[in-house]
Amino acid sequence: MAEEEQTIDVSTAEELITDEELQEKSKGQLIKNAGQFRDRRNELNQLASSRASKRDELNAKTREKVDEAQEHREKRDELNERVQEHKEVRNELNAEANELFDEVEQRKEDLELDEGKDLEELKEEIEQLEFKQQTEVLSTDDERELIEKIEEKREEYQDRKEKLDESGNLEELVEEAEEVRAEASEHHEKVTELADKAQEHHNEMIEAYREADDIRDEADEMHEKFVEAQEAADAHHEAFVRVQKRLRELDKQEEEEREDERAAEQAEAREEAEEIYERFKEGETLDTEDLRKLQKSGHL
Repeated sequence: MAEEEQTIDVSTAEELITDEELQEKSKGQLIKNAGQFRDRRNELNQLASSRASKRDELNAKTREKVDEAQEHREKRDELNERVQEHKEVRNELNAEANELFDEVEQRKEDLELDEGKDLEELKEEIEQLEFKQQTEVLSTDDERELIEKIEEKREEYQDRKEKLDESGNLEELVEEAEEVRAEASEHHEKVTELADKAQEHHNEMIEAYREADDIRDEADEMHEKFVEAQEAADAHHEAFVRVQKRLRELDKQEEEEREDERAAEQAEAREEAEEIYERFKEGETLDTEDLRKLQKSGHL
């Protein structure tokens, strides 16, 4: 029968063999009981030892799982620290990029670069107006109006061109802002990558703790079985000791009874020898058996 399937007698020593049974049973029965209690005690001690070993193995596995979970916890925390570091750098870079883009927009606004047409459009409009002036027959008023319009476009073109020249390093500022933004994106990608790894270690930590709890439950159950077997072994040992004590009492009683018998026999022999000796003194002839009794008693 497998150890886990054994039915353990949870009786106390007094229940295994009562005081009344100790007094009433014969010596032969008690000797048999002592052997049974001794053998069962040894079996139960062996079973308890086996269960203690299994319990210790399970406790060792529990500690291994707890250590494993702790390793994942440390790695998770380390990764989370790195996530926080990259977040801080990312946020600083995004703030810097935002400031640069705001500066770009402010410069554009100051130079009115976002308003009106670009140089190519203005140049094309001027050429179309000049072509019209050269190819069409216009009245004096229409021609004067057209000339004024051409002059306005030329002034607008020149003003626009001067503003663009004044913008100076605007393109460089845009490029710098985009570079800072790109660097911030790299740190954001690192945040996502490290956060995913941290989550993996967190999940593995949770799983390791769960397994540790399951194994600990098995260890606790095995410990209960160990205690059950050990207490039963102790009860059988105590029952064995109780029977042994009773057997020694019986041995002592038997020895006392034998001594009483010997003393009674000796007293009877002395009394008989006295009678024979009195007959001898009176001149009675004694037979060989009488003489032997007198000699044995010390009268001859």
